[in-house]
Amino acid sequence: MIGMKQLTLGLALLCALILGRPAWAQSAEEFYRGKKIDLIIGYSPGGTYDLYARLVARHLGNYIPGNPTVVPRNMPGAASRTAAAYVYNIAPKDGTVLATADQSLAIQQAMGEKRNFDTTKFVYIGNPNSENNTTVTWHTSGVKTIEDAKRKQISIGATGSGTSAHYPKVMNALLGTKFKIILGYPGGNDINLAMERGEVDGRGSNSWMSWKATRPDWLTEKKINILVQVGLNKAPDLPNVPLLTELAANEDDRAVLKLLSASAAVGRPIFTTPDAPRDRVKALRDAFDKMVKDPAFIEQAKKEHFEIDPLSGEDLQKIVADIVKTPQPVAERLQKIIE
Repeated sequence: MIGMKQLTLGLALLCALILGRPAWAQSAEEFYRGKKIDLIIGYSPGGTYDLYARLVARHLGNYIPGNPTVVPRNMPGAASRTAAAYVYNIAPKDGTVLATADQSLAIQQAMGEKRNFDTTKFVYIGNPNSENNTTVTWHTSGVKTIEDAKRKQISIGATGSGTSAHYPKVMNALLGTKFKIILGYPGGNDINLAMERGEVDGRGSNSWMSWKATRPDWLTEKKINILVQVGLNKAPDLPNVPLLTELAANEDDRAVLKLLSASAAVGRPIFTTPDAPRDRVKALRDAFDKMVKDPAFIEQAKKEHFEIDPLSGEDLQKIVADIVKTPQPVAERLQKIIE
């Protein structure tokens, strides 16, 4: 005889088969089919983070099983911390939310910054391009080199407590420059407009690729002076612009500058929420890896003046973890300088 309990269980299983499998039993393809994925951008439109995120948004869905639509959404504020906090604390943790935020957030965490998210717990999907950052001045500023910046005070625009403010602060402390940092711009494009209007004399941080892609006329017409490049190796087409680490007066200073420069490898990171289902994370990472290797995508990116030098989600996860584990004396010294 079949007991009532067994009969009830059997009926429940039969109903599940008839009505379809529960969400937890769905494949990634079944889950994503017909879905929308939000890609949260921590800055205003027009800057490098925004441009790379929109490039990814246009193409990534073609490589995700089920071909969901990826929709970019700008959420500027607190140098991208508003977006990072939203993704960490509020966004659905089901693989339907992606984001990009400032590459320096891991460094901030290493230095002990208090915030309501942990960069090591974001799940990284990939970085489309690792490129050196630059600090530049406007052609009318009277400052063309770092040596000039040691002799004359000029204003530098920055979005907030991120790389755009960190670079000039650290150069002031370790190199003796006299940058006056103007905070509060919602995005890099806003700083560019401020330079054109004469509100500021320079920009604290922008990637070399971004200048080539978005302001090639400024380069050919020599509207900006590139004072320094920030990364671990020189860009091949900037052989005469010094690396920030090359300007260190001693090894202790060099260690601080190297930590500050490490975020360049983080690039323009794409990540999702903590605790996203593993199979969906795998689907997203696999899709990203396929996308950046597809000759059709690479050719399209070139037509739109984007450089592609990708980093996988797994590698990016390790870089962020390593930055956060920086030796405390080095991180503390950088923290004191930035504060």
